[in-house]
Amino acid sequence: MRVISQVTITTSSVTVNGQALETHATGAQLLREVYRDHLGGYPKFFKMDALCRLGYVASELLLRQEQPRQQDIDSRAIILFNTSGSMANDTEYQRTIQHADDYFPSPAVFVYTLPNIVTGEIAIANHYRSETAFYLLPQRDEEVMRRMVQATLDSDPSITSVITGWVECSSPDQFEAELQLLSV
Repeated sequence: MRVISQVTITTSSVTVNGQALETHATGAQLLREVYRDHLGGYPKFFKMDALCRLGYVASELLLRQEQPRQQDIDSRAIILFNTSGSMANDTEYQRTIQHADDYFPSPAVFVYTLPNIVTGEIAIANHYRSETAFYLLPQRDEEVMRRMVQATLDSDPSITSVITGWVECSSPDQFEAELQLLSV
């Protein structure tokens, strides 16, 4: 596998292929700033939870490095990993249902209580029709991640590229993402 591009996002910085992207915000504001200044054009972004926003911004920055950019394909897999799943959003949803006298379940919050929604959002935005998976690991383990990606590639020879990496979001203001676009 060959690395085509890579993106790293922390609560205070963004790098694309090793080059820092100028940002002035931190935490949740950082993702909104990067979206507005460098991406835009996908209004659904503002409805997403923090984990999906992180995955979307990281993947879009990653894919904008691809020349020509591939969309509407069925040969690109999306395989992401973290340790907390969608716990930050699960906690938010729990607050809406925990008290019988203040019960206000929100479908807009509930929809993001599965971490694989991130891979779905990326696939939908780019019209990909291939393998998508989101795996939870006890801790970050690059070797396990590599083997999971390889197993996916071994099981489907039509896959020619993969968006993969770590997307962890413990709260809207505490997150990290390290994604790579790999060519098989």
